[in-house]
Amino acid sequence: MSPSSPGRRRAPARGRRAFAETWWGQAWVTALEDSTLDSGRLSRGRTYARQGMVGAVTIAPGRVEAAVQGSRPRPYRSVVRLPALTGPQWDTLLDTIAARAGHLAALLDDEMPAGLVDDARHAGVPLLPLPTELDPECSCPDWGYPCKHAAALCYAIAATIDTDPFVLFTLRGRGREEVFTQLRARRTAAQETAAQPAPAGAPAAAAYSHWAEAPTALPGLPEPAAHTTALPVAPPSGTGLAAADLERLMADATARAARLLAGDTADLHLTQHQDAVRIAASDPGPEWFHRLIQNTGAKPTAFARLTRAWRHGGPTGITVAEQPYAPDPTVMKTARTAVDAALAEMTDSPTHLRTWRNRLTLTHHGIQLRLGPDARWYPYLRDDDGEWWPGAPADSDPVTALTAAWAQNGK
Repeated sequence: MSPSSPGRRRAPARGRRAFAETWWGQAWVTALEDSTLDSGRLSRGRTYARQGMVGAVTIAPGRVEAAVQGSRPRPYRSVVRLPALTGPQWDTLLDTIAARAGHLAALLDDEMPAGLVDDARHAGVPLLPLPTELDPECSCPDWGYPCKHAAALCYAIAATIDTDPFVLFTLRGRGREEVFTQLRARRTAAQETAAQPAPAGAPAAAAYSHWAEAPTALPGLPEPAAHTTALPVAPPSGTGLAAADLERLMADATARAARLLAGDTADLHLTQHQDAVRIAASDPGPEWFHRLIQNTGAKPTAFARLTRAWRHGGPTGITVAEQPYAPDPTVMKTARTAVDAALAEMTDSPTHLRTWRNRLTLTHHGIQLRLGPDARWYPYLRDDDGEWWPGAPADSDPVTALTAAWAQNGK
């Protein structure tokens, strides 16, 4: 594809988009710039990159590294890490590429097809970096995240990614030759499978009649086993799997199975995003919390807010946090009347109660009550940044929910 075609747009000579002309190179730059609010350090990083302050770059699975010249005579060592894909994620990505001839043809032409990135993302595999995945590190004393040296490295590598999109594959764990070797193996296996004759099988009606003559009795459900967190064997070395992590997942699966046997099917309807919040709400520790944020691509503050919402209301708590809706006006009017009466007894100062959709807001007191789809009221408190956070468990009585929020807010 020529440089003037839609896949390779010419980059401007100056500005933040000067370092990448392809959409995938610009996606790398966007991930860097979305990972921080420090525009000053990004600007200095762009200047360093333009001035050639970035030395020879080393690209390896999970990391890109280079010496970056700063204000001191000795260059600093800057590293930017990107999580490598797991084995199952690589299998999914390779299957996604093999499923469409256009994906493979574009890669052979050193192009990153947008459809491949979309297909992989829908399958749960992030090929392009998410803002929360880039992890910069530098030997300089600057506390910035990233510092100007690591930012310069990111900008400098964007041009390499432009020319060779397989840099992204290498950073995710596998290089060009390994990817193509595994794709050829998949194509060969598919051709051999297609050449084999399909089994004759049996008509469905005949199979059912045969079973109906002597139906097999279904076994009864066993008693739920006692929860255990002991692995029968240690995980294989070199897989990156930790015994403690597997034990936690096993305990979680056991607890969910016990709830299912008891008739609680709420967990069956969770999205991947909601299930990540559920796990985070069980206090798995800061390392797990960080990984869950990375793997979902969520903003840390928003993810923490949803975690607290789950603790106060489970799946419905997440719905209340994310989705305002228009309830029955009569219900809202009745609740407002009751809250107004309660406020008259709780404070002598005037109160301003604002109604919007399913929310009653005390604008001058930093308290909000949200009506959930389960007909319960969820108390919210406003922090110093003006953000609303779940403040207490929900209650079917709006006045009880108000009292709980009032007490949490120190009124």
